[in-house]
Amino acid sequence: MKTTSIRLAALWKKELLALSRDRMGLAALFVMPAIFILVLSLALADTISGSRQASVGFAVLDLDHTPLSARMVEGLPSGGPFALHAAPSDEAEARRWLAGDEIAFAVLIPPGFGAEISANRPPPLRFLLDPVVPVVMREGFQQCVELAATRVWLEHLLERLGTSLMLPQLRHVTDRVGPPLVTREAVGGAPTPSAVQQNVPAWLIFSMFFVVVPISAVFIGERQHGTLQRLATQRVSFALVLAGKFAPFVLVNQVQALAMVAVGRWGVPLMGGEALTMPEGAAALAAWWTVSLAVSVAAVGWALLIASLASTSEQATVFGGVSNILLGAVGGVMVPRFMMPATMQPLTRCSPMDWALEAFHDVMLRHGGFSDVLPWVAALLCFGVAALAVAAFLDRRRKLS
Repeated sequence: MKTTSIRLAALWKKELLALSRDRMGLAALFVMPAIFILVLSLALADTISGSRQASVGFAVLDLDHTPLSARMVEGLPSGGPFALHAAPSDEAEARRWLAGDEIAFAVLIPPGFGAEISANRPPPLRFLLDPVVPVVMREGFQQCVELAATRVWLEHLLERLGTSLMLPQLRHVTDRVGPPLVTREAVGGAPTPSAVQQNVPAWLIFSMFFVVVPISAVFIGERQHGTLQRLATQRVSFALVLAGKFAPFVLVNQVQALAMVAVGRWGVPLMGGEALTMPEGAAALAAWWTVSLAVSVAAVGWALLIASLASTSEQATVFGGVSNILLGAVGGVMVPRFMMPATMQPLTRCSPMDWALEAFHDVMLRHGGFSDVLPWVAALLCFGVAALAVAAFLDRRRKLS
C-alpha cells in the first residue's frame, strides 16, 4: 500500500512538472480563457443587462425648417442605444458620414413635412442607413422615427381641435390619416441587405482563419518525422519551407471561400432563407476576390506562425482555436461592433478579422470598389507577411541559442 502511494505521488509529480514546462498548454488553460471571458463579458454586458450606453450615432437633416419639423427633431431618441450627432450641411455630407462609419443612420426631413401634417396627411420621411447595421437595430430605429412623427402629428392635431371638440373631430380625422410614410435606403443605392449578406462574410473570415488546424497537423508531423531536419541539412532555409507551404494553403482557403459562397447562394434558400447576392460587374467581383486573397494571406501567415511555435499538434490546435475565437470576438464576427459599448468599439481595429470584415462589407454591402478596400487589403497583406517574418526570425534565433 505504501509503495503504491509513493508511486502515485511520483506520477503526480511527473505530470505537474511536465505541465509546468508546457507554457503554451498553460496559456491555453488559464490565460486565453480568461481573456475570452473578459472580452465577451465586456462586449455583451450592456446588451444583456439593458444598461447599454448610447453608441450608435445618427444625424438629422431638417430641410423643412418649420416649427413642426423642429419638434420632430426634438422627438427623436437621443439616449439608450442611439446618440444624436451634429446636423449635416446637406444630404451629400450625411452620405459621406455614413460611408465613413461616423454615424449609422441619417434622418432626412423633406420640405413640406409641416404642410403635410397641417393638411392631415401622412408626413413623408426618409432615413439613410449604413448597411452594416444589424437588422434588429435597423428596425428599432425605424420604429422610433415613426413614433416621433406620429407624436408630432397627434400633438399638432390636439392643439388645433381644442379640448371641447377633441373626440368627434379626432375620430373624423384619424379615419383619413395613415401612419407616417418612412422611406428607408441603404447607402450605396442598393436594397437593404438581408441577414445572409451580413452573416456570410463574417463566418467566411472566421472559417478561413481556422486553416491553422490542417497547417499545424502537417507542419508538426514533418517536424516529428524529421522532414524539416532533412531539409535543413540540404540547405533549405526555414523561410523557404514556410513559402513552400504558403501557396497551397492559400489555394485551400479560396476553395473554402467558394464553398461558403455556394452555401449562401444555394444552400440557404433551400432552407427557406434569402439567397446570397454577390457583387455585380467584373470590377466588383475582382475587388471581392482581392479581399478574399488578402484574408487568405493573413490567415495562412498567422497559422504558420502558430504552427512554428507549437511543439505538438494539440498545442497548435488549442492555441490556434482559442486565439481565432478571441480575434473573432474582438473583431466583430461574434458580436457586431454596433452592439459593443462605446469604450470597446475602438478595440475592434486591433483584430485582422475586423479589417477583413470591413473590406467584405465595403464590397458586398456598401457596393464599393477596389479603391475602397485597398487600405484593408494592404493591412491584411502586411499582417500575413509580418507573421511569416516573425516565424522565420524566431526559428533562426532558436537555432543560434
